[in-house]
Amino acid sequence: MNNRIRNIAAFALLALGTLVPIQAQKVTNHSIRSGEIWLDTDGNPINAHGSGLLYHDGTYYWYGEYKQGETILPDWATWECYRTDVTGVSCYSSKDLLNWKFEGIVLPAIKDDPKHDLHPSKVLERPKVIYNEKTKKFVMWAHVESADYSKAAAGVAISDSPTGQFTYLGNFRPNDAMSRDQTLFVDDDGRAYQFYSSENNQTMYISLLTDDYLKPSGRFTRNFIGQSREAPAVFKYKGKYYLLTSGCTGWDPNKAELAVADSVMGEWKTIGNPCTGTDADKTFYAQSTYVQQVGGKKDAYIAMFDRWNKKNLKDSRYVWLPVSLEEGKITIPWHEEWDMEVFADKPRFEVDKNTFLLNDKSFV
Repeated sequence: MNNRIRNIAAFALLALGTLVPIQAQKVTNHSIRSGEIWLDTDGNPINAHGSGLLYHDGTYYWYGEYKQGETILPDWATWECYRTDVTGVSCYSSKDLLNWKFEGIVLPAIKDDPKHDLHPSKVLERPKVIYNEKTKKFVMWAHVESADYSKAAAGVAISDSPTGQFTYLGNFRPNDAMSRDQTLFVDDDGRAYQFYSSENNQTMYISLLTDDYLKPSGRFTRNFIGQSREAPAVFKYKGKYYLLTSGCTGWDPNKAELAVADSVMGEWKTIGNPCTGTDADKTFYAQSTYVQQVGGKKDAYIAMFDRWNKKNLKDSRYVWLPVSLEEGKITIPWHEEWDMEVFADKPRFEVDKNTFLLNDKSFV
């Protein structure tokens, strides 16, 4: 009997020994599958919601809300303000936009001060990070809220490194106006702007920041007044500025909308829903959060969305799709699965009598 027990124990240890290396293997992703669980390089689900990206010195950094614990609906709630306790802002790094290394919680919750903006009982949403070339600081802005969602403020933090730790500087209402869903945009001239839903989400503000990116400069515009747009994501293409937003329907998906302007602080014109394909009228059951230009590739952009799971926020998924710029029209087509080859340079084919050009080589 003793020998039998020892043999069983030895077999169990041997089995464990063969399993450990398998579990420890690094994960490699070869494509993006929107709506599916996306694993980091350690094999854990990426946890970075309401996110934004930063491209710095050849590396992408993905920042987002780190959702942990039970999703709750407060007893006092008169609307679907589902939430988890604030854990902090997470950061992942990548060279290829497919494989992401977890860098940790770069702005953690403050657990011992119930009055602090970052206390677990509060609300922290949509963190975005930009780099200031003049101050050499990484600057994070986020939507910070009181537990009852009445604060409607922006919180700012800074760091000497993209992977933190970030130092929280405090909150304010930019331009003395409510600030909820928000994003940041740095123009080619180094000027930075905050785009944010304000006036109870009825109006979108665009605010020029100070040279250090830490506060509003005092110059701002009010846009889409009374149109209830949120979840802003901004990009620049061929000298024009584009703003992707969602409607305000709580956690329920709705139709996306794209607007264009000749200058950030100029007049914005809506040009319709850019999404095409399956469930385009519901933005693929997701909501915009950021548009990232792909480094080293001309006219290559990725539109990023959150597919929220309101009753289990930790299990919310990511929808990333390549932006199509065919024939000067901007669309976001649905792809079940794709990789960066979608941005590969396409052969140029032109017919001129008996001659055609293929990759700039002439054939007769």
